Amino acid sequence: MTLELEAHHAGVARENLERAGVSAKVHIRTGPAVESLAAMTDEAPFDFIFIDADKQSNSLYVSEAIRLGRPGTTIIVDNVVREGGVIDADSDDERIIGTRALFDMLAADPRIDATAVQTVGAKKWDGFVLARVL
Repeated sequence: MTLELEAHHAGVARENLERAGVSAKVHIRTGPAVESLAAMTDEAPFDFIFIDADKQSNSLYVSEAIRLGRPGTTIIVDNVVREGGVIDADSDDERIIGTRALFDMLAADPRIDATAVQTVGAKKWDGFVLARVL
């Protein structure tokens, strides 16, 4: 299952999945992720969930991932270090504010155990959250 906001990106995903020979195994939902996630109860539970979307909504997406998972489900949230910007409490960048809200949510939610991992590479300095549903 993959969720894509834009029809163009869904088309690119379809082409790549066909080229890889796995298109019959992956369902693509197009539209706002909040709506898609709300409608996915029948497909749950999921064992692995990767989130790489609008950072402003990451805490909502992780809450939905927990709901759609089960104990042991792994959740990865990409791009959470933001070249160190996430430590700037005065930032007015909506992506950083959303990422900080994600960290607050993860720290307060007893249903999940999580850590952030920094990465440095061609895409500069960033990182991801590695979380497990308890």
